[in-house]
Amino acid sequence: MKRILLALLLLISAIPAVMVSMQFVDHDDDAPPQSAAPMNPEQQVIRGAYLARAGDCMACHTARGGQPYAGGRAISTPFGTLYAPNITADNETGLGSWNTKDFWRALHHGKSKDGSFLYPAFPYPNYTKVTREDADALFSYLQTIKPVHQVNQEHELRFPYNYRILLAGWRALYFTPGSYAPENKQSVEWNRGAYLVQGLGHCSACHTTRNAFGATVDKSDLAGGLIPIMNWYAPSLTSDAEAGLGKWEIAHITALLKTGVSPRSTVFGPMAEVVSQSLQHLTDSDIQAMAVYLKSLPQNDPPPALDTAQPDKATADRILQTGSKIYEKQCAECHQANGQGIAPAYPPMSGNRSLTMGSAVNPIRMVLNGGFPPSTEGNPRPYGMPPFGQALNDQEVAAVVSYIRNSWENRAGFVSPQEVNRYRSIPLD
Repeated sequence: MKRILLALLLLISAIPAVMVSMQFVDHDDDAPPQSAAPMNPEQQVIRGAYLARAGDCMACHTARGGQPYAGGRAISTPFGTLYAPNITADNETGLGSWNTKDFWRALHHGKSKDGSFLYPAFPYPNYTKVTREDADALFSYLQTIKPVHQVNQEHELRFPYNYRILLAGWRALYFTPGSYAPENKQSVEWNRGAYLVQGLGHCSACHTTRNAFGATVDKSDLAGGLIPIMNWYAPSLTSDAEAGLGKWEIAHITALLKTGVSPRSTVFGPMAEVVSQSLQHLTDSDIQAMAVYLKSLPQNDPPPALDTAQPDKATADRILQTGSKIYEKQCAECHQANGQGIAPAYPPMSGNRSLTMGSAVNPIRMVLNGGFPPSTEGNPRPYGMPPFGQALNDQEVAAVVSYIRNSWENRAGFVSPQEVNRYRSIPLD
């Protein structure tokens, strides 16, 4: 609590300096000029539609059962609930009265048309890397979306986060506008992948730890983090102890990104939606570029920080014996007694890094709630896992998860019944 209060004081103290500087320098005018020879308008719209897929814009800006891009989807955060705005071409409630510069300012500077600060639930710390050409193409596409007159809902944030002026301090501490700068020593393909991952893909929004004020921690970029409220752990992409891809084959990475399944792993939870709504629609060359970049990330293997205290040997042996019986009865038919699974329908348990991370939240939630990988063109009829939350109590779930985390070649921490109970009532999304 003291740390939060101290951080609040820092945010507030930063506001005067930021406001003074804003009086003298209008950084919003640093937008690169539009190209002197813009692409054909039809081609620009097509390009923008593709970029909207790459950024997965519809995921947030479409309420369930609502009109595409008309906003209204509730986004739960530790600070309250935000509601995604209408970005159709409606003149009154959408982007119909905006121009390309207004849109660039939103993506690049995190400011609305009227100059007000946008909340960083809109991932402008990533979108700031998007080029002016791509921003203009994306805006051109959104202007073709059928106008929907739907008034934007007011955010429901707790005090003091409902004071938008506090974002001045947040931005001073955690946000610097800047376009993607290509690495001259890297290939064109690598740079394309980096541009997509760091920018429109906004991968760090989930795969990086956030501090008490929702800002990603730069020093742990893509090093994994618990997704707030949703309580899914987005594994580290820079550690072979988690989901680091340094030892993966490029073909397996591309398969996972494009179809949701691969010989090494299967995606579930929030990542399944990303693959379904966004990644499967990207070109093979862009998926390949992302895979090349992700595989190149520096890898490290820090010891996992276990979520719970570990049992003594006698207790551990008893838990593993119980878990073994449950696994044989409920799991072995699909995942095999040797834990090798039947790829790609049933992912392997043995050597599966997603099961042996310090946080066991993902396997706990899968056992409790089950789930499906995404239905994609490359995997149109995915095999799902049934829920066992009704059949197994907390002790039994803890036992079977502990068993799969400590059998075959797996070695990880044990799971407590209390930890299982913590996630039993949390919905999947």
